[in-house]
Amino acid sequence: MGSGTSREDAEPKAEQQAPAVEPEDDEPDEWDKRIFSTGCADENAKMTDCYYEKKDWRVCKDEMERFRRCWKAQGNDKRTDTKDV
Repeated sequence: MGSGTSREDAEPKAEQQAPAVEPEDDEPDEWDKRIFSTGCADENAKMTDCYYEKKDWRVCKDEMERFRRCWKAQGNDKRTDTKDV
């Protein structure tokens, strides 16, 4: 029998190896609250997702235009004193 430890004792168990996983915070932060308050959260998400995937705003012109139209339709340009250039 030998050393007095079994093979099971010598190998770490899966529970011991797995790092602790923090639960995701589903609460909206200040940024989320501001975006949701514009009424254009979906358009904003599509626009930022496009940029994240393409890494080039020029490729995301359609998404930017949809966001811009939504922004104006919701009256955000007046609320935030946004000016067209």
